[in-house]
Amino acid sequence: MTDVTTDAADTRLRRSPLHERHTAAGAKFAPFGGWEMPLEYAGGGVLREHTAVRTGVGVFDVSHLGKARVTGAGAADFVNACLSNDLGRIGPGRAQYTLCCDDATGGVVDDIIAYLYADDHVFLIPNAANTAEVVRRLRAAAPASITVTDEHEAYAVLAVQGPRSAELLDSLGLPTGHDYMSFSAATLDGVELTVCRTGYTGELGYELVVPAEHATAVWDALFAADESYDVRPCGLAARDTLRTEMGYPLHGQDLSLDITPVQARSGWAVGWDKPAFWGRDALRAEKAAGPRRTLRGLVAVDRAIPRPGMTVHFGETTVGTVTSGTFSPTLKQGIALALLDTAANLADGDVVEVDIRGRRAQMRVTRPPFVQPSVK
Repeated sequence: MTDVTTDAADTRLRRSPLHERHTAAGAKFAPFGGWEMPLEYAGGGVLREHTAVRTGVGVFDVSHLGKARVTGAGAADFVNACLSNDLGRIGPGRAQYTLCCDDATGGVVDDIIAYLYADDHVFLIPNAANTAEVVRRLRAAAPASITVTDEHEAYAVLAVQGPRSAELLDSLGLPTGHDYMSFSAATLDGVELTVCRTGYTGELGYELVVPAEHATAVWDALFAADESYDVRPCGLAARDTLRTEMGYPLHGQDLSLDITPVQARSGWAVGWDKPAFWGRDALRAEKAAGPRRTLRGLVAVDRAIPRPGMTVHFGETTVGTVTSGTFSPTLKQGIALALLDTAANLADGDVVEVDIRGRRAQMRVTRPPFVQPSVK
C-alpha cells in the first residue's frame, strides 16, 4: 500500500462504504492509496488497537484494497505466467501471496493475494494505489479468451484479526475451521460473502470479502456480538505497527519498482523454476550475482524510534536506509526494516547507527519477525 492517489489528475479521495460507521466511532481519517481511511479511533488510539489484536480481536476496514477478477479458459495458467509465485503449488479454495514484477527490471509493481477458485477463475487483491496498473498490465498481456475485470469498489474487505477472531466468527455462524491461506463461501443473515483465512497482522485472523452494498450489515453484526469478545475497531496506524513487528513488507517502502524481491528477501514468493513470469530473467540474474543490498531488521539498543528515509551508518560508512520504522507496542522498543549494502558484510547482532534528526542512535541488526507470529 502506498500513500498516493490512484489518479494524479484527480485528487478526490474515495471513501469506504463504511465511512459513516467510522465517523460515528470517532475515527481520525487520513489519505491512503487514494482513499480516505480510518487511521485510528477515539477511546484508545493506536496502542490500544494494537494490543486488542495481539490479545483479543480487532476489526479493520481494508476496503481500500483492490479487487480484480481474471476469468476464462486457462485463466489460472495465464495468471501463473504473469505473477511471480507458482499457482501450481496450490489448488482451488486456496490463496497465495505473490508479486507482480516489471518484466524488464524485476522491480515490484505490487504485492498481491491471489485466490484460486478454478482453472478458469482467479480473484486478486492488490494494493489500493496499484490496482489500476496491475489490471492494465494483465489486460495488455491477456489473450482474447481471458477477461480481466477491475472490481475495486464492488466489494468491501473486513479483516477480523486476533487470537479470539475464530470465536467471534463462530458466534455468527461463519466458517473458521479451514486452513491458513484458504477461503470458504458463507452466508451471514442472507448476505453471501467469502471468509478468507488471511491477514497482515501475524495473528490468527480472517478477511471477509463482502459485496459493498452489504458491508454495513456485516460490520454491525460483528460489533453486535457478545460483549465478552470486546471487539475493537482498528485503523491503519495499528495495522502498520502490527505488520512491521512481523517484518511484513509495505509496498512503496519495502517493495517497489526500485526494490526487487531478491533485495527484499521475498524470494520465497517466486516460483524460480517456472518457465515464465514477469521479471524472470532479471530476477534470476540478480539472484545468481547476489543483490547489492538486502532488507534487514533493526532493533533499537537505546530509546529511539527510526522512521522511513533515515540513513544507517556502520562506523563512518553509510550502509543503507530505513524503509519502515516504528515503535513496537509489544517490545516497547523502536524497530525498523532497512535496506543495507551487502558489501558491508553485516551479520545479525552487529550494531549500526541510525541518524535520527542529527543524532545517531544505536540499533542491532536482526532477522525479522520481531515478534513471533501466531497465524496458525
